[in-house]
Amino acid sequence: MNRLPIRLRLTLVFALVMAIVIGAAGALLYLRLGATLDEQLDERLSSRSDTLSALVSSSGDDLRLDDLRIVDDEDGFAQVIGSDKILAAIGFEGRVQLLSAGELRQARSRRLVVEREVEVAGGESEPARLLATPVEIGNRVVVVLVGASLEDRDDALDGLLAQLLVVLPIALLVSASVGYLVAGAALRPVEAMRRRAAEVSAERPGQRLPLPRARDEIRRLGETLNAMLGRLEAGLARERRFVADASHELRTPLALLQTELELAMRRPRSPQELELALRSASEEVERLVRLAEDLLVLASSDEGRLPLRVSQHYVREVLDSVAGRYDARASAAGRSLEVVAAGDGVLTGDRLRLEQALGNLVDNALRYGAGTVRLEADPEDGSLALRVSDDGAGFPPEFLPRAFERFSRADVARAGGGAGLGLAIVDAIARAHGGSATATNRAEGGAEITLFIPAGDADA
Repeated sequence: MNRLPIRLRLTLVFALVMAIVIGAAGALLYLRLGATLDEQLDERLSSRSDTLSALVSSSGDDLRLDDLRIVDDEDGFAQVIGSDKILAAIGFEGRVQLLSAGELRQARSRRLVVEREVEVAGGESEPARLLATPVEIGNRVVVVLVGASLEDRDDALDGLLAQLLVVLPIALLVSASVGYLVAGAALRPVEAMRRRAAEVSAERPGQRLPLPRARDEIRRLGETLNAMLGRLEAGLARERRFVADASHELRTPLALLQTELELAMRRPRSPQELELALRSASEEVERLVRLAEDLLVLASSDEGRLPLRVSQHYVREVLDSVAGRYDARASAAGRSLEVVAAGDGVLTGDRLRLEQALGNLVDNALRYGAGTVRLEADPEDGSLALRVSDDGAGFPPEFLPRAFERFSRADVARAGGGAGLGLAIVDAIARAHGGSATATNRAEGGAEITLFIPAGDADA
């Protein structure tokens, strides 16, 4: 069943349901007609029995019942049964008692309805419905029995059954055909989506699946798939841009490294010249290593598996550790680092990753900002806000919405040879901790980057 096309499966299910419905309707019609015919027959028998019982009851003991010509009914028959013999019979040839001894005993105390085969003229038998009624005559009880042939009823039911056996299969075939056409019409939008989906490719971006006019489940499926295509295209565009930008960033240090080595080998060099060439090559290699590490961090973040070793740490110790690594560099540039945090504040996270993020921010502030670089920590709306700010010119307003995009730079003046991955790594580390990162310009001047890390337990 599961291997059949869905259209055929829907048709078979529809046909099965219709077969059950049509069969049940036919059976109900058959049974209802039989019950109606039986009710009508019982009414006629009851009327005849009442008439005959009244005549028998009013006859008295002196009336010879054999001489009575009780209500003539060519479609039925009647018997008046005494204690041990048939006293009268009308419309029935022969004097065969139609009730058994047990039924006769029951009929002397209450009305009794039975069905059985009775022998009619010519020795043939036919089904009949019998109604026996007790009647008192003086001090004795006789049984008035009236009956009618069931042949007409059975003929009517047989005729109905024959018609049902012809009509119902035709109705089932027609309904199954209609179900097949309806299933095809219902699945036509799905087929249109399938054909369009077969044409979708990375070489032809912007293609979307056609949507049906009706706002039904298929349209919602198409809208969901189109949204998925949009996300895939955006992701593919980001990956292509990422690869292109990474290739561009890698090309520069590799070209410089190749140039330094070629110049060093072109002619004999003094030890001092070789040392300078090696130092320059070492700087480019270091730049390549940092870029490769940054790319690995971002790739791990994209796959949702940036490794974290979460534990609890005093916030002040983390900020002091970051400030200590850049203190000498700040002093050499005539700058200062300032740490503002409560001594007993605690954060829960990966200390190395958080120090990496804060280090990137301090490096950016020392590279592109001016004045004092501040590292601050404050509780804010159930999170711990880790801020790094400076007194420089800040970010251009148009750069803020894309500050955390990869390879994004504020302007040429702030590029300074960087790859544009520092803030992207900060954002990736914040999201890996279940938090976020924001970039703003301070009202009094300077840039401010904030990491929001979900607050942990208060106990260190």
